[in-house]
Amino acid sequence: MSDAIEKLYRETRAQSLAFCGPLNTEDYGLQAEPFVSPPKWHLAHTTWFFETFLLKPFLTDYVTPDSRYEVLFNSYYNGIGEQFSRHRRGLLSRPTVAQVLEYRSHVDHAMARLLAVGSHPDRGEILVRAVLGVEHERQHQELFFTDIKYSLAMNPMLPAFAEAALENKAEEALPLQWCSYVGGVVQTGFDGDGFCYDNELPRHKVFLESFELAHRLVSNGEYQQFIDDGGYRRPELWLADGWATVQAQDWQMPLYWRQREGEALEYTLHGLQPRLSATPVCHVSGYEADAYARWADARLPTESEWEYAAATDAAAGAPAAGAPATKGGVDEGYYHPRAAAHSEGLLQLYGECWQWTQSAYSGYPGFTVSAGAIGEYNGKFMSNQWVLRGGSCVSKSEQLRPSYRNFFYPQDRWQFSGIRLARNLAS
Repeated sequence: MSDAIEKLYRETRAQSLAFCGPLNTEDYGLQAEPFVSPPKWHLAHTTWFFETFLLKPFLTDYVTPDSRYEVLFNSYYNGIGEQFSRHRRGLLSRPTVAQVLEYRSHVDHAMARLLAVGSHPDRGEILVRAVLGVEHERQHQELFFTDIKYSLAMNPMLPAFAEAALENKAEEALPLQWCSYVGGVVQTGFDGDGFCYDNELPRHKVFLESFELAHRLVSNGEYQQFIDDGGYRRPELWLADGWATVQAQDWQMPLYWRQREGEALEYTLHGLQPRLSATPVCHVSGYEADAYARWADARLPTESEWEYAAATDAAAGAPAAGAPATKGGVDEGYYHPRAAAHSEGLLQLYGECWQWTQSAYSGYPGFTVSAGAIGEYNGKFMSNQWVLRGGSCVSKSEQLRPSYRNFFYPQDRWQFSGIRLARNLAS
């Protein structure tokens, strides 16, 4: 097991650097808004995590290359101490990119020594924290893509992060179908022997009324119909806070949609591209997702409905006939959602867009926060956020499972977030 964890550590750390391959040196410091972080900071913070939670407590002769990094690269762990202001991370021209890479190398060598100590009295805890650190870095790999996309999109040149044309295998989205699920008492939460986050536990019982889910995500073409029908001008479709946000931000379309001389375009990590009608609509807020669902005479699913459907689909032998065996995601090197390619079963659960639910992000019955600063990882954010399920085209597919809970504020749009519809079903 320890050899497998050490290998996973090495591969994950190397992949973070590989993802940065297309960047120019100037790109490493980009921070267009306070809610995004520069690529250099992601590389440093994930390194800080291993240093703070493994090397300092468990490797007695470890010496940090710079004690100031403890403040500079602490994200939100109040139990550790002071943090450099999040909205000013883009001002950190020093340490340089080279120095951050040296920091990573320094920590990687120390981690190799720590993981090699098979007789360490805290061996079990070290391995648990090492896995958590890897999963944490994978989350920051996803944030790297969402953040660099937002920052590059602010450039009038609309540069491409990766050179590739968007695929257009389907002119129109598949006709929408509905998958039905009989209600009753079901189990929700992680069930297995592998890794999960604390917010996926404890597994518990939930009662569901009978419901149905759309078999695919809402498409660009369908969302355009919502816009054409005055969706952004009709207050009756919106939650009060959503309508206030639409007015304050002057939203008229999803975040990266563009109109140029009558042509429908979309900014992507592959540059400015023609907007494809069959592709899932992406980068919409929870408020937009909820308004669209109301317009479509439907609603957003609850997170328990989504999880039950996804787990049922998996238990039935998903993917369905004709579907690829992969969950998609970032390792395919195609950083944009793609249209559903077949018509059977529950499609696009993973690897295209995160899917908003109507569920508030809170702890499950019996949830307890872990002791110490590491307990700040999830529990402190269980306020005023909505749960998203599934995964996106920039998610690490190994992380994606029915019980995985993502969470963002309902006004957030820079994540790869889309819409899956739900409806009540008579029992």
